Amino acid sequence: MESSEENPKSKCKQELMAIHDSLDVLGGKWKLQILNYLSNRTDSENNFTKIKNEIGGISAKMLSKELRILEENLLVRRMPDQNRQSAVTYAITSYGKSVLPVSDTLLNWGLKHRRIIKETLR
Repeated sequence: MESSEENPKSKCKQELMAIHDSLDVLGGKWKLQILNYLSNRTDSENNFTKIKNEIGGISAKMLSKELRILEENLLVRRMPDQNRQSAVTYAITSYGKSVLPVSDTLLNWGLKHRRIIKETLR
């Protein structure tokens, strides 16, 4: 049986691991941008080229890698395009939509932070 002194350490370790897991799946420059893009489009609009063109600055290789990671983590679904052979479209899953409140919080914090930094530099 754990002593009451070990419990807070164990809880802290679990929380740190949860943060680590979250950042492992969502971290980096592109994943939240991809999820946000997919959440604001219909499935038929989400082919690879359109995603690449709309998310400025991402290379095809990086987009492919990030989509694969998001798919492996059940946040994005890859679907064959019914109209074109060998073409695929992408959609955010319902589980992927569970990330959107986190994305919105980061977006709002980023806007506030940018404003505060600009005001401080004046």
